[in-house]
Amino acid sequence: MRAVVTRVKNAFVTVAEQKIAAIAQGYLVLLGISTADTQAQVQKLADKVCNLRVFEDEDGKMNRSLAQVDGSILVVSQFTLYADCKSRRPGFTAAARGEQALPLYHAFLSACAARFPVAHGEFGADMQVFSQNDGPVTLLLDTDTL
Repeated sequence: MRAVVTRVKNAFVTVAEQKIAAIAQGYLVLLGISTADTQAQVQKLADKVCNLRVFEDEDGKMNRSLAQVDGSILVVSQFTLYADCKSRRPGFTAAARGEQALPLYHAFLSACAARFPVAHGEFGADMQVFSQNDGPVTLLLDTDTL
């Protein structure tokens, strides 16, 4: 699994010009699921995301966790994180198809929601994602290297 985690002041998702999910301070997580991913990767990635300490403390150091700032998580499915860009037109054979990805996506949402308020986009929909980045702080996480 891959995730792009951005520290945000706020973020929201629209589908067909209707806002379907929003958070205040927290993380915007773009989540990619590959054909090789399992429940073990779900837990590994959820634990990493939920325990990151990237909010500033009183000394301006990235030392506070999501729990310490009373933050939330907005998760948006993003199969393009598994794009093969060797040619000019990306290929997506490494990205899991919906029937495999959807249960893992829901498992990731549940694992995070057990700890924090979680909002999410609409799996497989044409979404527009809006965010006010904080910092900016953006991290790339891959369960193959965690």
